[in-house]
Amino acid sequence: MLKIAYLLLCVLGTALPYSQFVPFLLEKGLNINAFFGELFANQISGFFGMDVIVSSLVFGTFVFSEGSRLKMKNLWIYIASLLVGVSLGLPLFLLMRQRKIEETSS
Repeated sequence: MLKIAYLLLCVLGTALPYSQFVPFLLEKGLNINAFFGELFANQISGFFGMDVIVSSLVFGTFVFSEGSRLKMKNLWIYIASLLVGVSLGLPLFLLMRQRKIEETSS
């Protein structure tokens, strides 16, 4: 049941952020200046931007620490998932971590 929840969160963690990002891409393309300009357009959006940046750093630390401890392979995949966002990376890593824990306890 836990693995199904993580999988559903992976789907939501991809679909919801992209529902906002794809229209931006269609309107402005890969304009980095516009991206960061809008990300930090006001204090509230800046709050969320900083939160995601710090969460990404914490996530990366957790992936390498916990992934190494459990001898998980291909840890770079979880870091690469940050291109979608922490909303995909975290449930994806937790899903694979749970699978590894169940595999080693059997």
